[in-house]
Amino acid sequence: MKKEPQKKYSKELLGINVLLAEDNELNREIVCELLDEVGISVDTAENGKTAVDKVENSDAGTYDIILMDIQMPVMDGYEATSRIRKLKDPEKSRIPIVAMTANAFEEDRRHAFEVGMNAHIAKPVDISLLFEVIRDQCLKSHKTGNDS
Repeated sequence: MKKEPQKKYSKELLGINVLLAEDNELNREIVCELLDEVGISVDTAENGKTAVDKVENSDAGTYDIILMDIQMPVMDGYEATSRIRKLKDPEKSRIPIVAMTANAFEEDRRHAFEVGMNAHIAKPVDISLLFEVIRDQCLKSHKTGNDS
């Protein structure tokens, strides 16, 4: 695996806090390692319900962005996103949520946006694209979302 993406984005991504909702242990480990290499702090959830619970029970501002798998046991990523978007605390309900899924058809992308996701990344994940999306969504969120 090339190190160029990590080197290119490490200054921009340093200190970002991510909640990764992913049921596949190997995928979680790989994404955690990649994010850690650029200075991103990662908390994990093995299903959508755990992700919702973590957001709901955390202090506002704990997470800058959520990377959400779609197909997970207990609660899928669509339902988890819908529930996060309905939280009473606007800082929590507006956290950028990125779908990371093998469901890459246009209807899947459309559904992700309909439930309130901010972006969609197909698996297998393009590392440079992942870093760009994290950077762009966090910048957009800090400029427009949480200070209005």
